[in-house]
Amino acid sequence: MSFETFSLTIENYVAQVVFNRPERANALNQKAWQEMKAIFEELDENEDVRVIILRGNGRHFCAGIDLELLMQVAQSAQKCEGRKRENLRRQVLDLQAPINAIEQCSKPVLAAIHGGCIGGGVDIVSACDMRYCTHDAFFTIKEIDMGMVADLGTLQRLPKIIPSGIAREMAYTGRNVSGQEAERIGLTNRSFVDADTMLAEVMNIAQVIAAKSPLSIRGTKAILNHSRDHSVADGLEYMATWNAAMLLSDDLTEAFQAKMQKRDALFR
Repeated sequence: MSFETFSLTIENYVAQVVFNRPERANALNQKAWQEMKAIFEELDENEDVRVIILRGNGRHFCAGIDLELLMQVAQSAQKCEGRKRENLRRQVLDLQAPINAIEQCSKPVLAAIHGGCIGGGVDIVSACDMRYCTHDAFFTIKEIDMGMVADLGTLQRLPKIIPSGIAREMAYTGRNVSGQEAERIGLTNRSFVDADTMLAEVMNIAQVIAAKSPLSIRGTKAILNHSRDHSVADGLEYMATWNAAMLLSDDLTEAFQAKMQKRDALFR
């Protein structure tokens, strides 16, 4: 697959998805939103991929939605107010869909963040499984300074990642959260001194995940997402049904045999 606004490489079961509009601080135009959705839907089905790293190219991770696209969304040739609002609602849902595709992708997605993670960039990393950053990274919910309510997932996902009061402070003030503060509040798993150190460690984590049972990793992500959005009782009921369907697998057999033979497991 080739793309205009992203680069994609796959090696040793690890896919690297890279925002590739450095001249625009990796702000996402219409093409980029479409390509992001296509990439994560394709990687979800690709058996050569077990884990995904999402990162930026250039000085910043991602500046969110391109302002030209934002202006296009705000404009409409419709004269009927009802149809105009209906069309605007559809456009917002269309912009939410690529970020949903990250969360719904069955493979873990690790965000490696340097520089600015702004506006829609925060929406994107909130949908990832884990986040890692550099000390000089910064996160800002910029929509409040543009007279908008963040509408692509930050307000829904971020309060389930960090304390609600801090999420509200970020959303109400639009202030920058540094990489080291992001680690302290739990927005990122870890903060690193520079991008090279971060990428080396993120790749190491990705390789550890890629060596595990692919079926079990996909199931673990599905269960974690379900458990986040349901009660403990509902989660346990769903877990029992899941394992009734998925527990007895070739991966389970291979894991047991590898343990008994004192070797690394090799999963297909």
